[in-house]
Amino acid sequence: MTIRIAKRNDLDSLTRIFNQAVASGFSTAYTIALRPEERSDWMDEHKPADYPIFVAEAGNEILGWISVTAYRPGRMALRFTKEISYYVHEQFHRKGIGSNLIKHVIEQAEKLEIKTLIALVLDRNFASIALLEKLNFTRWGHLPNVADFNGVECGHLLFGLRIS
Repeated sequence: MTIRIAKRNDLDSLTRIFNQAVASGFSTAYTIALRPEERSDWMDEHKPADYPIFVAEAGNEILGWISVTAYRPGRMALRFTKEISYYVHEQFHRKGIGSNLIKHVIEQAEKLEIKTLIALVLDRNFASIALLEKLNFTRWGHLPNVADFNGVECGHLLFGLRIS
């Protein structure tokens, strides 16, 4: 497996993996699958020098991806805090891909000017919670019952990691 910067022609694969999370429920707050063209602007906003999208790849297959995003864009006091979002193809869950993607961002922290990483996860996303805790992220906050999935409510957890 290699980890590299995402390219424009990866957008179909990135969207397909994201839509698996939408379909699984409680992996993202999105409830409707997206088309690649709906993610085009999102991809354009992720400039590799500051806010990259990394893909984990084996052969010519994308196994998963992670994006680095500004936390509260435009607020300069928060410029060294960045948010991560990550998704792994359902056939490759529990194979260390998510761990490797997050570790890769941590290794790139100095280059990306990251002092603090945050991740927001639904409180029913037990696999993601376990992954973040395994990688020494700390639960910094909980917004109870802010997400509604057709009458089933759940909260949003804020995890953080201070990069030394």
